[in-house]
Amino acid sequence: MDVFVANCSKDESASALDSWSHWLWRSSWGFFRKSKVEIVKNLAAKTWVSLVALTVVMGLLLFLPAATLRYWQAWVYLGIFAGASGLTSLYLLRKDPALLERRMRGGPTAEKETIQKVIMLFTSAGFIALLVVPALDYRYGWSAAPLAVVITGDLFVAIGFYFIYLVYQENTFSSATIEVAENQKVISTGPYSLVRHPMYASALLYLVGTPLALGSYWGLVALAFVMPFLIWRLVEEEKFLAKKLPGYVEYQKQVRHHLVPYVW
Repeated sequence: MDVFVANCSKDESASALDSWSHWLWRSSWGFFRKSKVEIVKNLAAKTWVSLVALTVVMGLLLFLPAATLRYWQAWVYLGIFAGASGLTSLYLLRKDPALLERRMRGGPTAEKETIQKVIMLFTSAGFIALLVVPALDYRYGWSAAPLAVVITGDLFVAIGFYFIYLVYQENTFSSATIEVAENQKVISTGPYSLVRHPMYASALLYLVGTPLALGSYWGLVALAFVMPFLIWRLVEEEKFLAKKLPGYVEYQKQVRHHLVPYVW
């Protein structure tokens, strides 16, 4: 290399150095882009497999207790769930894969605090009951919600998913676990200007709509079981954020309502 440089003019040396730097930059950028594409591909595969598996499990929780596949309310509900979840996942894969990856790390085992593990365990059990109880209701005919109620429930589920999508658009830090991410900041715009926990508010619409969409009034009993744990989790999250997230105490003073605008 020294011999080559010694026999070149200064302009030729600079040109050779520029070419080398350009090649190195293009190679590094190409490797980075390839690695990023591979990561997104792996995340996409994991996302679709998880969604299909979850939909199948939900189907089993509905159709096995109902003891029939002729449970049309369940088919419509599963269609809305799978369609809305798929569209939301597709959006996150394209726009915010890091958020999607964080959202997939949820459940009792993902929580760091023991109290949150307990809350999520009972919440998960309550969600299972939200599917099983309406299915048993359909099988044994304990109640029969009219078509208008079923359609209203389906609308609640769809609107709940849409509001969740709006939350994702506004807040890239909306993790499935209670934590403060690096460089996280307080979000006070969009749905966060109305309530402090728009994700919970959106989930509440979805949860209320689930038993109604499945044609069951008895399913609301399961909802009554879930609600105390959701509120408990919300309160604990508020305490955590007030301690760990700079500016959150001021945000609490700015936005007064936790879950429902002008109510609480």
